[in-house]
Amino acid sequence: MHLNYIIAIWESDNTAEVDFLIQKENHVIPVECKAGNHVKAKSMMVYMEKYAPAYAIRISARNFGMVQGIKSVPLYSVFCI
Repeated sequence: MHLNYIIAIWESDNTAEVDFLIQKENHVIPVECKAGNHVKAKSMMVYMEKYAPAYAIRISARNFGMVQGIKSVPLYSVFCI
């Protein structure tokens, strides 16, 4: 498995932004980082509607999970990405 890290912020008309993107093989995976448990995903949903990625990743204080194509990854396990 080969990962390429793209250092970029995606913005949509200054109303939505995704923190960074990871390229995994032929897929671009959007990643959002949240500091706490309140993890609204408005920006991520805008990105997903526009580009239809295979999945997305949200890093936060919440536990592992998957909701609406967004994989939740707890802060303590970011190294698993």
